[in-house]
Amino acid sequence: MTADLTASLSVLLVVVALSEAIRRFLTRALARTGLSVYAVELVSTFQLCCCTHELKLLSDVGGIEPRLALTLTYLASVVHGLTFRGAIGNPTSALEHAYHERISRWCALRRIACQFAAAAAARAAVPVIWSFGLSGLHVRHKLFGYQCISSIHAPLPKAAAVELACAFAVQTVVTHTRSVEEKYRVHAVAAAIATSAYAGGSLTGAVFNPALAFSTQFPCSGNSFLEYCLVYGLAPLLAYPDPAHAQ
Repeated sequence: MTADLTASLSVLLVVVALSEAIRRFLTRALARTGLSVYAVELVSTFQLCCCTHELKLLSDVGGIEPRLALTLTYLASVVHGLTFRGAIGNPTSALEHAYHERISRWCALRRIACQFAAAAAARAAVPVIWSFGLSGLHVRHKLFGYQCISSIHAPLPKAAAVELACAFAVQTVVTHTRSVEEKYRVHAVAAAIATSAYAGGSLTGAVFNPALAFSTQFPCSGNSFLEYCLVYGLAPLLAYPDPAHAQ
């Protein structure tokens, strides 16, 4: 288990380091084109999805202790928050930004396209990483054809309600900490994400992000595409606070 954990942590560090290097390069290279924001969105969402794939593997197949899984979720959320450089990484959040005119509608749509493209890229990339057999966990997962089982362990209405509640809780923290200095704010948001994962993880995986779910949950057997869309797509979209109270 220690060797598997070490290998997975190494994968996470490499993914974050490479993503950060690419973000810095593209931000400079595309500074005068207006495309840097979309490049950052693409790379950051790819980072989010790859890291979540590895953490999901550790939890679902590696069987790490729940407390350790929550700690890693918290730490990963902090790292994402500190490195995203303005990327949103969540289609429902992008729509919320457009609704409140923080970004234009076309900008939101282009960001969402980048998010789903990155999610698809991560879904294709992680089996390649696992195929190197960096740990016994990766080797075992490869032997079973990288199969995964649906994280929905509740009736669909209840599962949708869980994703809605988790999304609402996290977005409420995000909304009410906008004025907080970023180095402190990321910890508040990460704590909300970890708490939501603790509360809803056993029922749905507590994803509350359609692009992330498209990468990590949709390929899994056990539910249909439409059922995944209901739980991981529609439910989080309905979770956002009333516009009159979200400014």
